[in-house]
Amino acid sequence: MTAIEVHLSLYDEAFTEALLQFSLPEEQLSFTALPNKVLEETLRDPDRYPVVIMAEGVPVGFFVLHVGEGIAEYTSNPHTILLRALSVSEEHQGKGYAKKAMLALPDFVAEHLPGKEEIILVVNERNLAAKQLYEKSGFVDKGITRMGPIGRQYMLHYFL
Repeated sequence: MTAIEVHLSLYDEAFTEALLQFSLPEEQLSFTALPNKVLEETLRDPDRYPVVIMAEGVPVGFFVLHVGEGIAEYTSNPHTILLRALSVSEEHQGKGYAKKAMLALPDFVAEHLPGKEEIILVVNERNLAAKQLYEKSGFVDKGITRMGPIGRQYMLHYFL
């Protein structure tokens, strides 16, 4: 069996229809936002970079890289990027796409957002599968927590 190549791409309008069709299992909806919920706001904000996870030419996942003043509640370091709203559409889950995307992220950031030192994200304490995914991809839990809209969140760090 051949491994499927996964790559990251900045959002393009050609991806819109596929992204708007994304779905998630009910239990994941409280932890992340679907692209149809965040895409419009992301496109209006020049400090947010929508990123599409591609597998064999098909959009299978999505997330936002956020920089600037909008992430001040998470960090005071201007060289930090906040990763937010990661989702892999339900029919594409369980295939390793999210992990491959996270492993590709440092090179993607170096190319598209040079000069950044760190990527951070927050993950709800009940979202153990996501926390494990991030940690297996090189993110580190430094013991920093915060209260989020539905409970305690761990802040994870990836040092570039």
